[in-house]
Amino acid sequence: MSRVGKQPVPVPDKTKITWLDRMITVQGPNGSLSRKIHPNVDVEVKEGAIEVTVREETRNNRALQGLTRSLINNMVVGVNKGFERVLEINGIGYRATLNGNILNLNIGFSKPVDFKLPEGISATVDKKNNIRLSGIDKEKVGHAAAAIRRLRPPEPYKGKGIKYAEERIQRKAGKAGAAQ
Repeated sequence: MSRVGKQPVPVPDKTKITWLDRMITVQGPNGSLSRKIHPNVDVEVKEGAIEVTVREETRNNRALQGLTRSLINNMVVGVNKGFERVLEINGIGYRATLNGNILNLNIGFSKPVDFKLPEGISATVDKKNNIRLSGIDKEKVGHAAAAIRRLRPPEPYKGKGIKYAEERIQRKAGKAGAAQ
C-alpha cells in the first residue's frame, strides 16, 4: 500500500479546487495550475482536503496513487507559496545578468550564453553569482534550474561552474609532483 498516497492533501481556505473530466485545476493567490489525472486513479475533493484512491489494488496503481497525491500537493503548495531554486556560479570572471526574461551568462565560453526563461518562471540575480529561480510549478522551476546547470556543470578540480546552492562538490586532488 502507498503510504504517501493514503494521506489526504490539506487545502488552505483561499484555494479553489475543480475536478472535472479527469482534469484537476487548483486556483490560489499566486495563480492557477491544471493537470490531467491517470484513469486508474480517482480524486475525491472534500471540505478542506483532497483524497486520492485507486480503482484496483495493483503495484503500478499504488505507485500512481502516491505520484498523483504528490503532484496534487505540489500544485496546492505552488499556487499558495510558490517554489524557489537557487543556483551559484563559481569561477573567476563568471557572472550572470538578467535582461527581461533572458538570463545572460558569462561562464568561460568565448561568447556569453543567453538563456530564455520559460513562461511562468521568474529569476533574480544577487551579487552577480547567485541566480534565484521562482514560480508556481515545481516541475518547471526544476527543469529550468537543471537546464541552466547543464550549461556549465561544476568540475571537481577547481569547483568552477554552475551548481545548486545546497549541492556539495566532491573535490579531487590535482596532479601529484614528479616522484624521484
